[in-house]
Amino acid sequence: MQYKRLKDMREDADLTQAALASELKISQPQYHMYETGKRDVPTDILIALAKRYHTSVDYLLGLTDQK
Repeated sequence: MQYKRLKDMREDADLTQAALASELKISQPQYHMYETGKRDVPTDILIALAKRYHTSVDYLLGLTDQK
C-alpha cells in the first residue's frame, strides 16, 4: 500500500522529507519508505503525523475522505 496522503500532506505543509523525518526523530530514508509503502508506518508515527497535520489517522491511511 502506498501512503499517497502522507506525501500530499507533507508537500502541502511545504516540508521536505528530511525536515519531517527530523521532527519525527527518524531518518529520511526511513520516512521515504513509509511514503512509498515499502514499510508500514508504525502507530506512534501515524499518531504524530495526524497531530502534526490536525487530521485523523483514518484520513492519512485513506480510510476516509473527511479530514
